[in-house]
Amino acid sequence: MSTPKPHTTVATRMSGIRADWLAKTTEEILEPDLAIVDPHHHLWDFPTHRYLLGDLLADTGSGHNVESTVFIECTACYRSDGPPELRTLGETEFVNGIAAMSASGAYGPTRVAAGIVGLVDLTLGARAEEILRAHMAAAGPRFKGIRYAAAWEDKTDEIHNSHTNAPPHLYREHAKFREGFAALGRLGLTFDAWLYHPQIPDLTALARAFPTQPIVLDHVGGPLGLGWYADKRAEIFAGWKRDITELAKCPNVSVKLGGIGMRINGFRFHHRERPPSSQDLADAWRPFVETSIEAFGPKRCMFESNFPVDKISASYAIYWNAFKRLASGASATDKAALFRDTAKAFYRL
Repeated sequence: MSTPKPHTTVATRMSGIRADWLAKTTEEILEPDLAIVDPHHHLWDFPTHRYLLGDLLADTGSGHNVESTVFIECTACYRSDGPPELRTLGETEFVNGIAAMSASGAYGPTRVAAGIVGLVDLTLGARAEEILRAHMAAAGPRFKGIRYAAAWEDKTDEIHNSHTNAPPHLYREHAKFREGFAALGRLGLTFDAWLYHPQIPDLTALARAFPTQPIVLDHVGGPLGLGWYADKRAEIFAGWKRDITELAKCPNVSVKLGGIGMRINGFRFHHRERPPSSQDLADAWRPFVETSIEAFGPKRCMFESNFPVDKISASYAIYWNAFKRLASGASATDKAALFRDTAKAFYRL
């Protein structure tokens, strides 16, 4: 492409949330006693959108039994000065304060941000370790790992690249990144991977190079359905299934089941006159969810909300009803893994 693509911004992701529209579809909560750990949500306070403790609790308190949550980095509250490599430390400090508020019990039983996944620039190589240690010191045992997004594509301007401005094959080819990545294992930290579906083989190569490093793939590997990809769903699914099945052969990799209500996935729920029902969501997402569970097994799969980003498509109550529909045939043990136990084990909650 002739000019660099813009990276993902909060404004582009969040401009479509409409509370009045979301309220048009309501349902009775399915299996309200089923214990849930939500392993993927964000918190932020930007000029374009705010999602703080009260906003999240309004969602988690909509009827499902959400015991605890894991915060995932999202460029919130970076430090405004100091060394550039330490500015992301502001986000960890910000979220740890919210986690402490929640842990007081004054805001209800859900323990928000019981796990914190921050951002450290692993392309700094060996220097990344001291910065990782600073995040661990800032949040103590709540700090579980980092996400370093590598989402990149070059076929349509409708899909933005990650806020890290990563090159096309970061996980596979970047020597300095791998040098920084190696520090995670030494420190006992996890890694969240975010990419688009054509890059799944890059993560497979990374996982094989670091076979003892716990890795979780966010959002079932980012199947795209917007722009150039919009009329190629069958072709994309076939390639995604091939690559996700190969990735699942890496025993150190888990997968998050969710994050497919974003614009980039192309389901266009936000264009409907009324929000989708949980059955609508389950029907649309079933091929990706069932394929992932079959490939990885329940002990390496965890349902996630990806809120508030996925809130463009449906409410929190509807989302978790959809997940419960998708898991309706699972045994009690497998269901416990999908909704709580896998996330608790992976993030050491």
